[in-house]
Amino acid sequence: MSEAFSKKLFDLDLLGSRVLIVFGFSLPLSVAVNNMLAGILILLWIVKGDYKKTMSLIVNSKVLIAILAFYTLHIVGLLWTEDMAWGLHIVKKEWILLLLPIMMSFSRNEHIRYYITAFLLAMTLSEVLSYLVWFEVIPSFLHATVYDPTPFMHHTSYNPFLAFAVYLVGYLLLFDEGLNSKQKVLLMIFITTMSINMFITGGRAGQVGYLVVVSVLFFQYFKRHFLLTFLLVVAVLGSVLFVAYTQSQIFRERVELIRSDIKQFDENKNTSVGLRINFAFNSLEIIKQNPWFGVGTGDFKNTYKDVNTKNTPNALVAHHPHNMYLLEMVQFGIVGLLALWFILYAQMRFSFSQNDQLKHHAGIALALLFSVIMLSDCYLLGHYTTMLFVYFSAFLYKPEYA
Repeated sequence: MSEAFSKKLFDLDLLGSRVLIVFGFSLPLSVAVNNMLAGILILLWIVKGDYKKTMSLIVNSKVLIAILAFYTLHIVGLLWTEDMAWGLHIVKKEWILLLLPIMMSFSRNEHIRYYITAFLLAMTLSEVLSYLVWFEVIPSFLHATVYDPTPFMHHTSYNPFLAFAVYLVGYLLLFDEGLNSKQKVLLMIFITTMSINMFITGGRAGQVGYLVVVSVLFFQYFKRHFLLTFLLVVAVLGSVLFVAYTQSQIFRERVELIRSDIKQFDENKNTSVGLRINFAFNSLEIIKQNPWFGVGTGDFKNTYKDVNTKNTPNALVAHHPHNMYLLEMVQFGIVGLLALWFILYAQMRFSFSQNDQLKHHAGIALALLFSVIMLSDCYLLGHYTTMLFVYFSAFLYKPEYA
């Protein structure tokens, strides 16, 4: 074994970055592999033992400070919760956020393209299998059905992943000047098939997120022509929605379902949209009663049940309000909302300050994507989407000097 090879083999920083590349590929495919690779990263970080460097990274990164403060708030919120068991459950579910400083300490600016490529390869695999199920070439498996072909995760998580994958492919297509004509044609095929895949699956939040990130992409590329860009966005996305509505059964049915659910809300709140509206109304009542510090980390479930029984006894209860902003306000009041906003603000501020084009553009897109989809679900509570958020944050928001 040569000395150079031996040195690379035992370079824990380099090894950690390579694990991050594999992590990017596993991200949309397997919870078990995600957790195993996360464990390896933690072990490498412990063995490396360069805790001062990690602490310096935290001190100099407002994004890290914001996310760690957000997590710490969940621990502090246990002090005034009455349901400690559920509170600890919530704290445990949020543990993924603690991976960010570890991942960021291993990420390398020169490897960013590898992280993104690994993620896009995995999304391409997932997309191909989705089409194979949809065309009934292979039988349905895991989460995938012919009607809603999302194989490795539920559509509520799959479509936000797909939306960000579309953004990244679009970014490479528009901004990567090193691509040759064949590579550009390949990326155009990918962005087309991913866009179609977006609307043959059932994740409405991801579909809205898709509209947001595609709009962001257009405005980033044609930034000097706001009005023309706006008209182009309306024309392109209007055409996409028209084709999706006329050609995709699941998209058309879910659009019609929104109309039906809203129309019958007074008579039947136990519909997909009706429940979300009801969750919001009842959550707002809890917030009015506990405006500053909320009910504590573990008390959403029981407090909501009491309010629901009083206001809408025939409606189903929830463990969370399917809205990240409302969840944080119920748990921690105005303080919780500010903590969540601080994360998004820190990400946006960092991105706008960057000279690196990829960090500047993709960092803005990631923050805007999550700011929108969190209106319809608690996307920093679920495994897949929290991992997505943490993984890309680890290199898109890493300070240049770190």
